[in-house]
Amino acid sequence: MEPKLVTVPEALPEKVYSSEKVGISKATHDAHLGLWKGYANKTNEIRKLLHEVDVDPTKANQVYSQMRALKVNYAFAYGGFINHKVYFETLGGEGGTATGDVHALITEAYGNFDHWVADWKSTGMAGRGWVFLGYDHEEQKVHTYIGDSQDTFPTWNHTLLLAMDVYEHAYYLDFQTARMKYIEAYMQCIDWDAVNAKLPK
Repeated sequence: MEPKLVTVPEALPEKVYSSEKVGISKATHDAHLGLWKGYANKTNEIRKLLHEVDVDPTKANQVYSQMRALKVNYAFAYGGFINHKVYFETLGGEGGTATGDVHALITEAYGNFDHWVADWKSTGMAGRGWVFLGYDHEEQKVHTYIGDSQDTFPTWNHTLLLAMDVYEHAYYLDFQTARMKYIEAYMQCIDWDAVNAKLPK
């Protein structure tokens, strides 16, 4: 049985480029696409290697072993693929106040939308890599999380609704080190319809 491979993205949704109107350039997105492709390709490469790896427990070791190297780096590669997938799927909208069920969930969890906006911006400044909005299936609430690396997902039993990349590659070309300017621009481009579509039915 052959391993299932992810689809390597060849292009971004055209709507993503509408962010140029707020200063996130096509050049940034095109370079960013290259990174996303890299995560997809490495995900597939590691899946193929895991399909063939020797699963003898006596050869596995927590200091170094082929099993450890593949499993740890798989989480990083696949995390980078998924994070970027959600990032680009939910970009290219009109931003502004959330709509639909996501708006109701944010209001319930944060009191009002403006409080969530402040929380999201603050989380974006505090994080080293990603900001996630996740839907907790057990609590049936949304929560905002920091993901300091590609392999730090929203906690178990969550659906990832929104992912904001705050690594410098997402904004340095356009905003240099002014991360908050990027965050504010990003928030004007959220596609709330796409975010709502990720909620469990």
